[in-house]
Amino acid sequence: MKYTDHLPSHIRLNDIEAVHRDRQRWVNQQKKGFLRYRTPCEKLQHFNNGTIDCSGDTITLGTHQEISDGQQRIIYDQLRAFMPWRKGPFSIYGIDIDAEWRSERKWQRLEPFLPDLDDKIVADIGCSNGYYMFRMTPSNPRFVLGFEPAVQPYFCFNALNGMAGFKNLDIDLLGVEHIKLFPETFDLIFLMGVIYHRPSPVDVLRDILDSLKPGGTLILESQALPGSDPVALFPEKTYAKVPGTYFVPTGNCLINWLIRAGFEEVTLFCSHPMSSREQRKTDWMVFESYSDFIDPDNSDRTIEGYPAPWRVFLKAVKKRNI
Repeated sequence: MKYTDHLPSHIRLNDIEAVHRDRQRWVNQQKKGFLRYRTPCEKLQHFNNGTIDCSGDTITLGTHQEISDGQQRIIYDQLRAFMPWRKGPFSIYGIDIDAEWRSERKWQRLEPFLPDLDDKIVADIGCSNGYYMFRMTPSNPRFVLGFEPAVQPYFCFNALNGMAGFKNLDIDLLGVEHIKLFPETFDLIFLMGVIYHRPSPVDVLRDILDSLKPGGTLILESQALPGSDPVALFPEKTYAKVPGTYFVPTGNCLINWLIRAGFEEVTLFCSHPMSSREQRKTDWMVFESYSDFIDPDNSDRTIEGYPAPWRVFLKAVKKRNI
């Protein structure tokens, strides 16, 4: 767990180490559910001498010209083991991965509103396979820590960064509930696609506020309801077929949550309806996707009859020390 060397000394190191040990014991069990991802991760990490380019919409790790056809087939088979690919696009040694989400579109929306990342310490909560972490690397952050409690994206990121070799990126099997172990640690926190999965969203935002350095920034992206009233939907069971969805707020409701949590300079800088042009089935994600979550007879409603989702992007700042 070398990533703590990059963080300030006042983090709750003993508690972080205890969580880390427990999660590592869990993920390193010799069971099929773990081996199905750990094995391809270990095989892919041997391919680590390729060309790296994270400056464009597609993250490129290696080219076909750098390996043999036989090696490319091995890489292809191991990458397929990580299906479904949720975030992307990637190009891995000439293999194009068209993920479910057109993640480059989200990055294009938020990048103009980011603070300077040079020499900054960043957390990406719910980082998935690390697409946005890789997109940060051209801006030269000092260190980016991905919080990701799920097995598949955890090993997928480790496979990708094993090939990329970025020393200023790391991941741990942590959830947003562990952010409180990092008081006044981060210059920037990304919280994207997470807040509506939490039963106490304002408490989460307060924990994030405490984990930012004075003057630090939160970039928050969320599923949302259309409309200007400061309200949130609390679905009976699922929202757009997704279990574990608690509050689906409007943009103005999120603004109020952030203010009530103690943030300043709160700005909603982007709001748009979701569509199957941005989230859809592909050859690398063959299961249900956006079009399956929406009423086939009324695109303005989910399959459950709720208003169809928008996505909103907000920026908020922790008060600076005077």
